[in-house]
Amino acid sequence: MAEAVLYDWPRSSAAYRVRIALNLKGLAFRTVPIDLRVGQQGSAEFTALNPQGLVPALAIDGHLLTQSLAIIDYLDRTRPEPALLPADPAARAAALALALVIAADTHPIQNLRVMNRLKSQFGADDAATYEWNRHWIGNGFAALEAQAPEQGLFGGAAPNLVDICLVPQMANARRFELPLDPYPKLVRIDAALREHPAFAAAAP
Repeated sequence: MAEAVLYDWPRSSAAYRVRIALNLKGLAFRTVPIDLRVGQQGSAEFTALNPQGLVPALAIDGHLLTQSLAIIDYLDRTRPEPALLPADPAARAAALALALVIAADTHPIQNLRVMNRLKSQFGADDAATYEWNRHWIGNGFAALEAQAPEQGLFGGAAPNLVDICLVPQMANARRFELPLDPYPKLVRIDAALREHPAFAAAAP
């Protein structure tokens, strides 16, 4: 079987999710760095692979996959153990909804290309973009905190897709200096997950 190749950047939250999932599945992979700081994601070479010009992209099983949640869904369907989403349709929908609070509603509006647009079009300085990020991360975290379990992980005894999405977003929260005291359950879950070997090995 050909090796899996992850087009990656360490600080990318979406790529971080995929690294965690690959580690949880026990899959070896090689990384090809795409330097977001210099705009390598927009190069002709990379956009020939991924026309959207975003990381991650994963070459696996003869396919080139994009979008972190789609990649993780593929991994979960082709390598069922350990399961990252419940089999029960209602439980699966509930887990997806929580994951999408981060992956669809929180992270996309505070990533690098949005920050660059805020600066170039609206004249935002670093302080303004940090405040923007704190607002939207806090908004998402408030919703997650209200639905987080009192004990254990979002996945119960073992990590699931919500946990995979949470840890990179918590790293972003610390980067942008969001006070975390209002989210004690998220802080507890994140601390436990960062001790997990699959999460620790994926960290930037």
